[in-house]
Amino acid sequence: MSPIFVAIDTPDLDRALALAEAVRGHAGGLKLGLEFFSAQGPAGVSRVAASGLPIFLDLKLHDIPNTVAKAVKALARLQPAILTVHAAGGHEMLFAAKRAAPPATKVVAVTLLTSLDSGDLSDLGISRSAEDQVAHLAWMVRDSGIDGIVCSGAEVRQAKAAWPEGFFVVPGIRPEGAEVADQKRVVTPSQALDDGASILVIGRPITGAADPAATIAEIAASLKKEVIG
Repeated sequence: MSPIFVAIDTPDLDRALALAEAVRGHAGGLKLGLEFFSAQGPAGVSRVAASGLPIFLDLKLHDIPNTVAKAVKALARLQPAILTVHAAGGHEMLFAAKRAAPPATKVVAVTLLTSLDSGDLSDLGISRSAEDQVAHLAWMVRDSGIDGIVCSGAEVRQAKAAWPEGFFVVPGIRPEGAEVADQKRVVTPSQALDDGASILVIGRPITGAADPAATIAEIAASLKKEVIG
């Protein structure tokens, strides 16, 4: 299976369906987040899932344990391949989320958004570096029985070394030469895979391209060359 999950960040159902069709030949799955879910809800997720690609439901759930558990149960009928919660919700919330999830759904915890860096952490009163904060949260996540974490490519090597069996979702992926936009801790697709990423989340470099199908095909081909080489 391709490690590329394409982030379909749009509130428009027709646009989402067109993108799903365009990338289907080279994507391992599709990521649907708050923007899409807020506009289209579960029915929209089901429509996109009909493309046949696994769905990564990126809702970053964060609330008291009971509320998160009930939300996870409510989402179970959508059969997401991957579902996100926030690591900052704590051990009991993480445990409740995993316990409520269907067996086939990987629950992964967001450690530190890729739009943040150590300077932002300082503003939040956290004295650790971005790398140390991710490592700290990863240990708690692992202890909670969660399947893995979401972290940037800057931290995935360290996380993989500490948690060899973990499932590592790496967003903020930018092919060589692509615009960084609002991301701060970015890496290339091949670097992220080399460092231990399980899946790569790539959005705007593909969905914002003039030809999304050709763009993802080019990225997929570059990864195959890396494996062969």
